[in-house]
Amino acid sequence: MNGESTMNPRVAARVVQEIRAASSNKAEANPFAILSERELEVLRLIAGGLTNSEIAERLFISEKTVKGHVSNILSKLHMLDRTKAAVFAWEHGLMRPD
Repeated sequence: MNGESTMNPRVAARVVQEIRAASSNKAEANPFAILSERELEVLRLIAGGLTNSEIAERLFISEKTVKGHVSNILSKLHMLDRTKAAVFAWEHGLMRPD
């Protein structure tokens, strides 16, 4: 077939299914893998109850930069607000009680 490889439709469907399962398992294993180190740091501080201005002061960055990180975190985790992101962090083991 013009020098190209062909695949039985049943095999192709199985390959797609396996790839999706592998991607799903990675996300379940570490739901925070998509976040950068800085975003993880900001999320930990959010989950610790700090405001944007407190986070900015702690990390020696501007509040505008913190807002950018928060926006990225919410987008990547598909969260609507920082409270839900904080709860998610606690529920998924990013935070641990002292």
